[in-house]
Amino acid sequence: MTTDATTTAASRADYCVIACAEAWRDNGEVLASPMGLIPSFGARLAKRTFSPDLLLTDGEALLVGLDGRPEGWLPYRRHLTMVTGGRRHVMMGASQIDRYGNQNISCIGDWEQPTRQLLGVRGAPANTLNNPVSYWIPKHSARVFVERVDMICGVGYDHAVGPYHRLPRVVTDLAVLDFETPDHAMRLVSVHPGATVDEVRAATGFELVTGADVPVTREPTAEELRLIREVIDPGGLRNREVIDPGGPRNREVRS
Repeated sequence: MTTDATTTAASRADYCVIACAEAWRDNGEVLASPMGLIPSFGARLAKRTFSPDLLLTDGEALLVGLDGRPEGWLPYRRHLTMVTGGRRHVMMGASQIDRYGNQNISCIGDWEQPTRQLLGVRGAPANTLNNPVSYWIPKHSARVFVERVDMICGVGYDHAVGPYHRLPRVVTDLAVLDFETPDHAMRLVSVHPGATVDEVRAATGFELVTGADVPVTREPTAEELRLIREVIDPGGLRNREVIDPGGPRNREVRS
């Protein structure tokens, strides 16, 4: 497969992979812990391009290289040292998330009698207090982006303690968001091509901080698209998770 840098059509899913990869830019030698398909593709893309020192694992006990071959052993004690010392950058999901980044993956409704039982708290509190944590949300909606989460699992800025707590970004199928505001309220950073600021606002259950001119999520380079399509996800699994609402678009891609 050859990549034409001037006519390649970037799908919505391609932009999501790029946006997730950017979460690990300039992280240095930290352990990437992506949870989910597109975050995993993003971490692998980041390591192959602008974050070569990023550490990837097989999900269990081995550090692996770009070809998936073992490069080192990651015993549990070493993993715990990284987990508790800010040397891991996690990208989790969220059933609910609020304006200050509190995340819920445990239950919907009142704790005493929830209407829906979810995964449970799991490692979310320790992740958010001990490591930078970003979020990937494949369906941006007001059911997920709520005024107040029903239960705090991942800790947001209004409850944060400790030196390692940081929420670098939230990536969704519509946009990129962060918390770079004076009170750490969620801010709209960019919208993916084909999405609009009004669409993102309508799909958010609280008022987002937005600037006067919200940019479009950056274009992937021709090399980034080649890596995504030929090396990282040749089967196109990303396009099953995020469907391009406008179909393929011929966009000029930087070489």
